[in-house]
Amino acid sequence: MQEYIQFFQANPILSLAWVGLFVAFIVTTVKSATSKVANINHQTLTQMVNKQDAIVVDVRSKDEFKKGHIVGAKNVTMSEIKNNQATSLEKHKTSPIIVVCNAGMTSSQASQLLVKQGFESVFNLTGGMTDWKAANLPVVAGKR
Repeated sequence: MQEYIQFFQANPILSLAWVGLFVAFIVTTVKSATSKVANINHQTLTQMVNKQDAIVVDVRSKDEFKKGHIVGAKNVTMSEIKNNQATSLEKHKTSPIIVVCNAGMTSSQASQLLVKQGFESVFNLTGGMTDWKAANLPVVAGKR
């Protein structure tokens, strides 16, 4: 125990960094365990669309959406979700909704907002369109 105290006294910055990382790990773990949004992969997305009629919502910009998106996806930008203007999704409050972005980070935030707005079954595609394209899954270009 004496060695630990000496180490902490000799390396205060390193010790604070370790404590900060440990706290961040605990907070992230608790947040993900209590979140109502489930993270799914591209195989699960395909199964949900085929078997449960899940709605795919792409939160990227309109230009990125036109360059390539998942077949049947609806484009609802993050700003529309933030401003509670996602009127095209209102009739799907009880349907499974899968939110997609480029890498899965923006869609995670959008998913949390949709849950707060009363959507019952919201999922986030981990890896986003980057992983989707890397798996050579179908992408549709053009306006939808």
